[in-house]
Amino acid sequence: MNKKDMRGWAVIAGFYALIELAGVTCPIRFLTGISCAGCGMSRAWLSLFRLDVAAAFSYHPLFWLPVPAALVFFFRRRLPRQVVRAALWVVCALFFIVYLVRLFQPEDTVVVFAPREGLIYRILSWLFGAHGT
Repeated sequence: MNKKDMRGWAVIAGFYALIELAGVTCPIRFLTGISCAGCGMSRAWLSLFRLDVAAAFSYHPLFWLPVPAALVFFFRRRLPRQVVRAALWVVCALFFIVYLVRLFQPEDTVVVFAPREGLIYRILSWLFGAHGT
């Protein structure tokens, strides 16, 4: 990984640390009110670090997947292009399937669909609802 890539990752990590300190745990959910496909991933890893594997799987059943995905990413130049491409498609498909299943399970408290709680909806409601008459 070159210095430019390292700086990019550092900026991303810094941004997420900053918004986490501001109380925004997921920028997508904060803006839209809808959980992202990775929702629960941080809590899953924190549970795993406490050796609570059951809780880790309940927060996100694919919490383990970023580790092999990162390995494929870091060694992508040494792997056949088809393997890297197939791995990307598999990871995306798994996250999409798990996301849809969790989104349509009302008992799932991690993944939520609440657009009225998102910042975008609240701003639009304030702009057009309060001042629209």
